[in-house]
Amino acid sequence: MTARLPDEQSGPARARLLVVVAVAPEAEAVLRGLTAAGACAAPSAPATAQATAHATAHASAGPAAPAAPDVRWPGGAPDRVEHPSGVTVDVLAGGVGPAAAAAAAATALTAARYDLVVSAGIAGGFAPQAPVGATVIAEHIVAADLGAETPEGFADVTELGFGTVRHTPAPAAVALAAEALTAVVGPVLTGTVLTVSTVTGSAGRAAELAARHPRVAAEAMEGFGVAEAAARHGVPVFELRTVSNPVGPRDRAAWRIGDALAALERAFAALPYPELLTSCRNASKEAGRG
Repeated sequence: MTARLPDEQSGPARARLLVVVAVAPEAEAVLRGLTAAGACAAPSAPATAQATAHATAHASAGPAAPAAPDVRWPGGAPDRVEHPSGVTVDVLAGGVGPAAAAAAAATALTAARYDLVVSAGIAGGFAPQAPVGATVIAEHIVAADLGAETPEGFADVTELGFGTVRHTPAPAAVALAAEALTAVVGPVLTGTVLTVSTVTGSAGRAAELAARHPRVAAEAMEGFGVAEAAARHGVPVFELRTVSNPVGPRDRAAWRIGDALAALERAFAALPYPELLTSCRNASKEAGRG
């Protein structure tokens, strides 16, 4: 028997959105954006005051989404908010890396019905196209290191005949979100967002990835895992990242995690949720007729 999050509303089913992030500070930033009235002008909690931010975000978000008794949540159940637009949003901190993200997303998708899954959080940006502070929306979600090294170079699992390394969010939804966010947060980049199991730490590796993926904008560690879970449940996926550091040699002095979390908050305050969900649903229907 499949466990489900119980529907709390009577009447017609509300649209539901699942947001999967890696860690609590990202979840707190998303929740602040979702629950703040006039969130673009609201002050952000400092990234170092995690305990205060956690309490504030969770108090405004209300109780965690109720789970059926037989659902075991890796890392805890999602936090739920009812967005003013009428969309129910569950925010889940699923852990770091594609495996943890896939497990968390799959658990949520087994427990409840969702219309869209969003992988979100901070990321490294490829210079010069994605500078620190930039907002990036994925045109393609790509597993960058899923494959094998061969005498001719790296071959991904698609080339090896074992599956896919790429998921493509609905182009209309990407364009819609980019246009809406640009009006609030400034220029928004669209391009490939890579999922890596090992964060890039050298200029050589950054150059190799950029050469292999010409439209690459950012790298993170969870998007492909979330996308795989969503695809196997037949749910559209979307990825949004804000850039905290350049991809390349690790230079902690250049990291701007607080700024990236503030940008994440602003983005989730400004997303056009009903229109985004409608765009994704329409794309899924078109794909089903294709």
